[in-house]
Amino acid sequence: MSEKQINPGLKMALEYGPIILFFIGYTLFKDRVFTVGGAEYSGFIAVTAMFIPLLAATTFVQWRLTGHLSKMQIVTLVLVVGFGGLSIWLNDERFFKMKPTMIYLLFASVLGFGLLRGQSYLESVMDQALPMEREGWMILTRRVTLFFLGLAVANEVIWRTMSTDAWVNFKTFGLTLGTFAFFASQMGVFSKYGIEEDKDTGADASG
Repeated sequence: MSEKQINPGLKMALEYGPIILFFIGYTLFKDRVFTVGGAEYSGFIAVTAMFIPLLAATTFVQWRLTGHLSKMQIVTLVLVVGFGGLSIWLNDERFFKMKPTMIYLLFASVLGFGLLRGQSYLESVMDQALPMEREGWMILTRRVTLFFLGLAVANEVIWRTMSTDAWVNFKTFGLTLGTFAFFASQMGVFSKYGIEEDKDTGADASG
């Protein structure tokens, strides 16, 4: 089933809304301690407990509206539930902080495995949104793989050596802005190897 198109503003709100709300929640509750069942939980753990169902709800809404979820969205939700659940269950914020590392390592591993087989798995999930020649996809996939590895390393360094405040800022703004900046820097690849559908249509019509 093809993906239904929704308002771009709504799509962005569903994708980035939970991250922004996590940041706001952490800012409001980071210095508070919550007692549940005789156990004390930090504000970070409490906000994590709120973030998981919020992400699940927005992912479900996006699926209902578009009839489609990318593999990346599904994997991200599974890892958020898994590592976030461990943080809550064990009352240890480190598991949730590890989650971006696991996500980016997994994506880099999958893309790297495809490259070893001479394939671009990135093309298989983005081809409809970004028509491009195969050589362009291979170049972009190699760069995205290295980018994901870099993000995984950055996340590990930040959560292990810096404060929770620094990690939350990195997760909220650093990862998002870094991703936008990376793809903006790839405009040369998109321009050189992009396929203009109008040209293909015109060729078919003339034939």
